[in-house]
Amino acid sequence: MTTNGINTREMILEILLEIADGEHSHIAIRNALSKYQFLPKQERAFITRVCEGTLEYRIQIDYIIDSFSKIPVDKMKPVIREILRSAVYQLKFMDSVPDSAVCNEAVKLAQRKGFYNLKPFVNGVLRTVARQMDELSYPSREEDLVRFLSVKYSMPETLVLRWLGEYGEETTEKMLADFLTEKPMTVRFRTYPYQNSQDLIYQSLVDQGVKVEKAAYLPYAYSISDFNHIFMLDAFLEGKIQVQDVSSMLVAEAAAPEKGDYIIDLCAAPGGKSLHLGDKMEGYGTVDARDISQYKVDLIEENIQRTGSINVQAKVQDATVFDVESECRADIVLADVPCSGYGVIGKKPEIKYRATPQKQEEIVILQRTILDRAAEYVKPRGVLIFSTCTIAKEENEENMMWFMNNHPFKLESLDPYLPEELHSETTALGYLQLLPGIHKTDGFFIARFRRK
Repeated sequence: MTTNGINTREMILEILLEIADGEHSHIAIRNALSKYQFLPKQERAFITRVCEGTLEYRIQIDYIIDSFSKIPVDKMKPVIREILRSAVYQLKFMDSVPDSAVCNEAVKLAQRKGFYNLKPFVNGVLRTVARQMDELSYPSREEDLVRFLSVKYSMPETLVLRWLGEYGEETTEKMLADFLTEKPMTVRFRTYPYQNSQDLIYQSLVDQGVKVEKAAYLPYAYSISDFNHIFMLDAFLEGKIQVQDVSSMLVAEAAAPEKGDYIIDLCAAPGGKSLHLGDKMEGYGTVDARDISQYKVDLIEENIQRTGSINVQAKVQDATVFDVESECRADIVLADVPCSGYGVIGKKPEIKYRATPQKQEEIVILQRTILDRAAEYVKPRGVLIFSTCTIAKEENEENMMWFMNNHPFKLESLDPYLPEELHSETTALGYLQLLPGIHKTDGFFIARFRRK
């Protein structure tokens, strides 16, 4: 497929190689598509789907390739490996593309990238896959549950094993299936300063051909789909909607700010929670939205400018470094700390391939350092909200217990602030673990503390 001299499969290859080199998938895809904005909607959708799908199903795809190739995937040259992976994704998951076209395009791409001598290899592997894929036998659930779940849901065995131990077989399988389920984008309809405009915001989106549906748990949360680009939607450009998962919206509900509060959001980029807290105070008070780099603060600034938020200010401040001017000043501190991100694997599939025990240990230490700082900024009787977008117990419940054992804070029930359908034994105590596939959100953790 070539449009205006741009070969879409070559673009897909470049994006996948960039992700393999460590770039985040959503950034690599976004940067490539914004470079070629003239591409038709259909081709943009094709590029996005093949890149995301190849990444999401990588373990299953590699299992298929290894079943038919004399050279194992991990011994292949990176270019050939990604050409084969994206081609096998199309063969297995995309009926709209004829098998012959997939094979021919992959062979041409190998030649164009200088691998003329490997054309027969690429051709042979893909044609065998196309012919025999349906006869391939997969690992058996009865013989090896971990391997079965790993290949079926393309999740590294270390993570499967870990979640089986923490959550059991049924919940683990629901989470794994949910990570591979395509979901619409979730947005927050701003209720301030648009108190009476919910219907108008809804209509504006529908008029632009967007499919709009109610999302779970919160009256102002909606799912949107069937649009080309968020930047083309008037409601977004005019600052009336904010892209945000429902789990993240629940943070502002749990914080329950009052008009005039001084709030510090320690790890705020891109600013969704800060803006939500500002809206909940209806323009009064101040939200001090901080993050570690100018790049991240610029992301917050962009959102402040677009939404015209008058009570949110952004500044560069490392959350691990004590800020003496903030000591005991805040009514509410939000510590939405860096984490392993396991709860958002459905949106950022590369996370699952980059997880290591060492990274896990480092992240727990970083979180504790930030929580130590956060505790010092809360006024007596003030509130601290601790949140993460992960489902790892040592980052969530274990760090919550560690925090209470080391600081003059106690947990406070979340039930007065959360929708009734989320009430549970743990929310009555003061914390909530949302699980993908169990709840209608990303995986997320929220705890509410009151300073003694």
